[in-house]
Amino acid sequence: MNRLKLYFQLIRLDKPIGILLLLWPTLIALWLASAGKPDWKIVVIFCVGTVLMRSAGCAINDYADRDIDKFVARTVQRPITSGKIAGWEALMVAAVLALLALLLILPLNTFSKQLSVAAVVIAGTYPYFKRFFAIPQAYLGIAFGFGIPMGFAAVQNSVPLAAWVLLIANIFWAIAYDTEYAMVDREDDLKIGIKTSAITFGRYDVLAVMVCYAVSFGIVFLVGRQYGLQGWFNVGLLVAVAFAVYHYTLIRKRERAGCFAAFRHNNWLGAVLFCGVALDYALR
Repeated sequence: MNRLKLYFQLIRLDKPIGILLLLWPTLIALWLASAGKPDWKIVVIFCVGTVLMRSAGCAINDYADRDIDKFVARTVQRPITSGKIAGWEALMVAAVLALLALLLILPLNTFSKQLSVAAVVIAGTYPYFKRFFAIPQAYLGIAFGFGIPMGFAAVQNSVPLAAWVLLIANIFWAIAYDTEYAMVDREDDLKIGIKTSAITFGRYDVLAVMVCYAVSFGIVFLVGRQYGLQGWFNVGLLVAVAFAVYHYTLIRKRERAGCFAAFRHNNWLGAVLFCGVALDYALR
């Protein structure tokens, strides 16, 4: 039972924020692709698949960072780094979860399955990007937003330009929220030589976060207009903008607690964007 608890911690099921940050863009894509009337079987597949793939990604990430996390105050007690489980166990957990995700998508069309291969590769290679890439958060945005093209593929058997543009919006959003997250670990990351956007942006980190929010919102607005979304969509977008302003008040002093709180609050930002899209379709 204790082993299961450690595996539970390894894949962050006790901290579902990562799953939610993956889920909201995916649901928005499913609603847009289906004009607000998604097949609920596909919705369930993508929801469960998001949990499985995010969990597998956490296991791979902790395996990749097993010799780094010991130098970061926030991660020193993670199961692998603290020696509570072995590295091979994390790989085994990741493999089992990835296999379950593969079985889950069998009912989807061939195009969706092909895109899922790319999604697995991106998720599996992300942990290594922070070794050399100045803004690994951009790559994270691709990994966390790949449910967007997959969602369109599952519904329409094609990926329109709007889906790729929405993926770009997700990249900017991910840079914003994960820079807030990286600001928490900046001092530790500087000591061990890890690349993060918080370090790359330097004293312009807060400005960069707000610019990324603005770009993301601008793209989402344009995509929404292309799909004929107006009333409730606009309300959701305005609330999301208000949340971003609130995040500024949390991160402007660059205090760890405030930056971490801003990062976690992005769950609600994603939620109101999705609710705006869903309500706009539902109440027509």
